[in-house]
Amino acid sequence: MAAKRNASGLTFKATMAQVSVPASSANIGPGFDSFAIALEMRDRYAAQILDDESFDVDVTGEGADQVKKDAKNLIIKSMVRGFEHMGGKPRGIALRALNVIPHGRGLGSSASAIVGGLALARSLVLTGEQYMSDEDLITLATELEGHPDNVAAAFYGGATIAWLESKINSEGESSNVGRAVSLKVDDRIKALLLVPENQLSTAKARKLLPESISHQDAVLNSSRTALLVHALAERPDLLFTATEDLLHQKYREEAMPKSIALVEKLRGAGLAAVVSGAGPSVMVLYSGAEDEIDQIQSVSPGFTAMKLAIAKTGVQ
Repeated sequence: MAAKRNASGLTFKATMAQVSVPASSANIGPGFDSFAIALEMRDRYAAQILDDESFDVDVTGEGADQVKKDAKNLIIKSMVRGFEHMGGKPRGIALRALNVIPHGRGLGSSASAIVGGLALARSLVLTGEQYMSDEDLITLATELEGHPDNVAAAFYGGATIAWLESKINSEGESSNVGRAVSLKVDDRIKALLLVPENQLSTAKARKLLPESISHQDAVLNSSRTALLVHALAERPDLLFTATEDLLHQKYREEAMPKSIALVEKLRGAGLAAVVSGAGPSVMVLYSGAEDEIDQIQSVSPGFTAMKLAIAKTGVQ
């Protein structure tokens, strides 16, 4: 099949594009809305341009009976936004999604869908990188997700620091633009995820956060966030101290009491346990012997334990 050029001048590829996108855990304790780490559990998506005006969406696996299967599907919406950024729009899209990342558990499922959709759109356009740079993709993903932390890890892999910058356009209007950089992660570091059955929306979790915190708490959080960079890069023995948080986790206890109780129990045993993203999953970062980690499941009723490697690559 030949490539298809639309009226805007974009040339769409006739072949199918495929991507896989890792899960991600944001915050990692003190790094609220900025730090994230990619986890080796991947959703896989495949898409192709259609000649007729339709969205042919098929989803299997996690959330298959809940996600939209039309133009409102998050992957489709992200693809369309990506095509619009590049200056065109295909008549139709066929999408196949195999989901394994749990939804509503603080593991970046929406970020994976958004990054995957944008990456698919770029892959389906001839010389798509000329129309959408990596920086553009992060900006678009942040626009769709609302915050840049998870999308940065899903795109780059490893650990990332993300932030928002104010940008003034040619008409003098200001907007926030997502930016991100990659962090080195010591090869010894692994993650244990403790995933409950219940879901928790990010919006609900955010509503519980206070407008301000004490100067003392801010100083502690600032020091721990700075230390986290070093702990992740080459001193995993410092992860317990570096993951201490006073900014957001304790304020969300009302929405996930069992998760906060588990974090406190594990930290009481000297483990680097944190709420994963907005919760309610719990993540433990570790680098030592597996014996102690294997025993955690027995003290975590109601949670499913998953050992995961840190994903060294993001969307691919």
